[in-house]
Amino acid sequence: MDKIIIKDLEVYGNHGVYEEENKLGQRFLISFELHLDLRKAGMTDELEASVHYGELCHKITDLFKKENHKLLEKCCEMMAEFVLNEYEMVRGVKVLLKKPWAPIGLPVEYPAVEIFREKHIAYIGVGANMGDKLKNINDAEEIINSSNHTKILRRAEIIETEPFGGVEQDTFMNTAFEIETLLTPIELLNFMLDVEKQLKRERIIRWGPRTLDLDVLFYDDIISEDERVIIPHPGIPERIFVLEPMCELAPYKVHPLLRKRMVDLKKELEK
Repeated sequence: MDKIIIKDLEVYGNHGVYEEENKLGQRFLISFELHLDLRKAGMTDELEASVHYGELCHKITDLFKKENHKLLEKCCEMMAEFVLNEYEMVRGVKVLLKKPWAPIGLPVEYPAVEIFREKHIAYIGVGANMGDKLKNINDAEEIINSSNHTKILRRAEIIETEPFGGVEQDTFMNTAFEIETLLTPIELLNFMLDVEKQLKRERIIRWGPRTLDLDVLFYDDIISEDERVIIPHPGIPERIFVLEPMCELAPYKVHPLLRKRMVDLKKELEK
């Protein structure tokens, strides 16, 4: 991935845990490393194909002065999130924040915090079989897109399917979302659970009726060992209501554990 680097932008701010720092303020040095594809900019010589780093410096300066925070960590998260949301072409950003005049009382060049954040592609399985099913799905899409960290890139066509798991209930409407998110896998799972909760989902009977079901199917190509969030979702190979919308969105996506494409998994299930 190509990079744009901004080194040691000097900004005066009022960040720190001590009251004097919040009142008097001090100088900070901010460095950025933007990860993006610069091929088009290099071939066309068009600024629109790149990031205007002078403009970015002014925007970051304004953002850095807007609010006061105790920790450098919070400042870095704020700036990284801003860059990733402001510039669609930026896929990842490294932020280095130095505090050369920190009130430590000992000879030290500077304390600093450095973070790297990037955009992730995930797929969400969606199902509803209570109430106004279509409205539930549309409302979920609206809630997700209104966040400042996750947006839906594409939605598969909605299909009607029979219930899975042997519980007698109404038919389902199913689809899948392709999303772009700044969240970690566990944060994304918790966000999906919160969206379900907002739409009155109650987890009473396993595989039972629900106003909305949002399952994290894939998150990039990771294989998660965290028992709280199992990725890829273990039910993918046996659920046609998952494979059909996935084949519409990403037919040649390879399951990172099974090493098989979505279209091949669907063919195997339909035999």
